[in-house]
Amino acid sequence: MADTQTRRRSRSGGGAARRAERTAVSVETARYIQRNIPDFEILTEEALELIEANAETVLEEIGVAFVNNPAALDRWRAAGADVTGERVRLPKGLARTLCATAPSTYTQHARNPDRSVEIGGRNLVLAPVYGPPFVHDAAGGRRYATMADFEKFVKLGYMSKWLHHSGGTICEPTDIPVNKRHLDMLKAHMTLSDKPFMGSVTEASRAQDSVEMCEILFGKDFVQNNTVMTSLTNINSPMTFDDVMMGALEVYARNNQACIISPFIVGGAMAPVSVAGTLTQVLAEVMAGIAYSQLIRPGAPVIFGAFVTSIDMNSGAPTFGTPEASQITYGAGQLARRLGLPFRSAGSFNGSKLPDAQAAYETANSLNMGLLSGVNFMLHACGWLEGGLVSSFEKFVMDADQLGALHKMAQGVAMDEDAQAMAAIAEVGPGGHYLGCAHTQANFKSAFWRAEVFDFKPYETWSEEGARDTVALATERVQYLIDNYRQPPLDPAIDDALTEYVAKKKASMPDSFM
Repeated sequence: MADTQTRRRSRSGGGAARRAERTAVSVETARYIQRNIPDFEILTEEALELIEANAETVLEEIGVAFVNNPAALDRWRAAGADVTGERVRLPKGLARTLCATAPSTYTQHARNPDRSVEIGGRNLVLAPVYGPPFVHDAAGGRRYATMADFEKFVKLGYMSKWLHHSGGTICEPTDIPVNKRHLDMLKAHMTLSDKPFMGSVTEASRAQDSVEMCEILFGKDFVQNNTVMTSLTNINSPMTFDDVMMGALEVYARNNQACIISPFIVGGAMAPVSVAGTLTQVLAEVMAGIAYSQLIRPGAPVIFGAFVTSIDMNSGAPTFGTPEASQITYGAGQLARRLGLPFRSAGSFNGSKLPDAQAAYETANSLNMGLLSGVNFMLHACGWLEGGLVSSFEKFVMDADQLGALHKMAQGVAMDEDAQAMAAIAEVGPGGHYLGCAHTQANFKSAFWRAEVFDFKPYETWSEEGARDTVALATERVQYLIDNYRQPPLDPAIDDALTEYVAKKKASMPDSFM
């Protein structure tokens, strides 16, 4: 009896130790994903060649507009383009020739070298939601975002194992003047996390501020010789390049910092309703944007971007997780690979107002589409709600948890001797079970990916613990991560220099909320 009790206590203690190990606070960040699975290629060679030819025709005969930017028009003239007013028409082959100087891969350095990421090739880097003016949580509902919300998201991103990147405007802190909030946001990314981050693109001067703050953090020479920011440059589809976004791109390209050149496509509104027509426009816009970046600085790092959704023809609202968006994303990935460029698309896209079943279905479709389409940089990988209007705290941790499944799927199927498990099959034999065999005991910790948020308990236990749904569990997870957050160390002299820079910049201009 005593021996039995001892064994029971031992098993209980072992179980408690394993539970403690699983729930221990960790700021481990998984290495960026390296795909060992094939990309899904939806277009034939003939279809790809036709889209490429059509895109060249669009650039040559229809052209693109570079508005309010005389210097850009001069650059295009000098490169051999036909410029009439603000319309730029590119001879066939010009854009593709210019794009050839852009690197196929590049490293974005983090202040913690262990968290630097390689963008391009077979790699996938995951970054959080970007841009929403509203936030949502179970306690406070939907409200305008504040700087405190922004800082909380940065902390959650830092604590999330499967996120490789701190992102950029995770939410738009509306309690800070428009012309100053980029300073606070950048300082939060630089000091509250040590993962790589994005710069400001809302004005050329703010892009320059981003570069200068990076020079404080990394050193001026390092910034000029290395990429420490990857920032988002949207094209005003259809085929319009405004001076604000291009001004930011010019700053970053001159300073060797990466830009995502990304059309903003809502099918039926900003592009044709057909998949082939949309892909033609996407390719034309991306090639023109990347070509322009190479006019600024040949070799400047860029990403072929494609933000793609469709439209509900009854309400006019954008729709997400749809088959058409997947088809366009798969095709855009093929076109990007043929150009030899890194590819950005996909995310935790959904149109739901709450982190509910609609949000989960649409997000799952969008995330898996991103993995299989060959995306190299996935912005909006977690936290997106309500068509991009809302950053949700609960959905942030739900999505960030699910990103672990992408890591596991991307590993592919192991076929080494241990994975073949022939010894285990022989050990167990007919009619046995594998729970106690040597192979299971050696591999049980890493054999299966396990969610940190979902509930797998029996009904009775689940009911006794409050019958919590996924949102309730996610609310607890948010609080757990925030309670256990520890700020990564930073040289106090650098921290002081950043604080001084931000204070001086803010003092140099009046507040503006426009």
